[in-house]
Amino acid sequence: MRLNTYPQKETWSELVKRPVLKREKLTETITEIFDEVSKNGDRALIEFNKKFDNAEVETIKVSQKEVVEAESLVGDALKSAIQQARENIARFHASQVPQTEKIETVKGVVCWRENRAIGKVGIYIPGGTAPLFSTVLMLAVPAQLAGCKEIVLCTPPDKEGKINPAILYAAKLCGVTEIFRTGGAQAIAAMTLGTESIPAVYKIFGPGNQYVVAAKEFAQNYKVAIDMPAGPSEVLIIADGEAVPAFCAADLLSQAEHGSDSQVVFLTTDEKVLEETVRETEKQLAVLPRNEMAAEALRNSHFILMKTLEEALEFSNQYAPEHLILAMENAEQYISGIENAGSVFLGNYSCESAGDYASGTNHTLPTNGFAKNYSGVSLDSFVKKITFQNLSEEGLKNLGKTIEVMAEAEGLSAHRSAVSIRLKATE
Repeated sequence: MRLNTYPQKETWSELVKRPVLKREKLTETITEIFDEVSKNGDRALIEFNKKFDNAEVETIKVSQKEVVEAESLVGDALKSAIQQARENIARFHASQVPQTEKIETVKGVVCWRENRAIGKVGIYIPGGTAPLFSTVLMLAVPAQLAGCKEIVLCTPPDKEGKINPAILYAAKLCGVTEIFRTGGAQAIAAMTLGTESIPAVYKIFGPGNQYVVAAKEFAQNYKVAIDMPAGPSEVLIIADGEAVPAFCAADLLSQAEHGSDSQVVFLTTDEKVLEETVRETEKQLAVLPRNEMAAEALRNSHFILMKTLEEALEFSNQYAPEHLILAMENAEQYISGIENAGSVFLGNYSCESAGDYASGTNHTLPTNGFAKNYSGVSLDSFVKKITFQNLSEEGLKNLGKTIEVMAEAEGLSAHRSAVSIRLKATE
């Protein structure tokens, strides 16, 4: 763990850097994978399963029989938890459905906007180091609420070629239409290009490692949209003297255990809280089942003593974390100072795990500083917004002169004529 005391602002740019792979290597690998999937389709995916996941599979598509059988393999307690989480996520995202409001901008000119679901979406569910069935809920629930007709799911198989039963159960519960056993950048390539089994989709969602993020960015070259760059997990905690070090350590480790390329940052104005949080992190790490991976992530992480909470917020805005925890007294009074963050957790009892699983907010969030210009997944992510305008004869008369003058000034005579010819017809 890297400890810093009162770092000068000119050093912050180094402190906010994430661990990344060399870009040239990434691009070269992704290009090769897309080329292979383009040429060989399902056969390439079967080979990639063997190469990257040590998985032997005969078919890429998961059968309906496998989905039905999976339900009996999920315990009642987990089923109940998944259902409760689904209800909360659905309730929060249903509140995002807008009411259509028609606005008369000028007498006789009425404008409005309506949502239309994206017809075919692909959702990527990581399953390598942990089978993230919670991500199925986070992506499939809003897709279903939005009215997406086809929801295609790709996730890596285990060594026996099987998909975790909880992923299949969650997928069935949330209306996923097709499921395929393929992961990594090759899954993104398959949903982009299409194969014999996997349909090409219009937009791809889901988090993943740096290869998955790079593949999603590459997919945009093929006119496929993506939700955002959602890569290795990260959390930044700002703590004051009222923070509970044991709670802070638990939150830091909850993100560090995602993978060795995750990053956690701890900021505090209290030296005692800093020291106790470091000790607690080491203590809890020792008994963590995934401690090797978490320990690797901690090597790229920072524990920093700041002069003021305001300075800590300034640092956080520069870092732009995926998850931001304000472990402090009166946390809500600092909300207005937050400019860049994917999702925020207020106070000592708002653990980041709540947002990861069941509070109702979405856990698919921008990482690697992209919280400066991206939002997390929401209902809006699964729709297109179409504008409408209806001009009556009176409306065109009221607006016509304005349009003619502007079109003439831009030298677009045909634009002007489209108005003029109508105005003459009303004389």
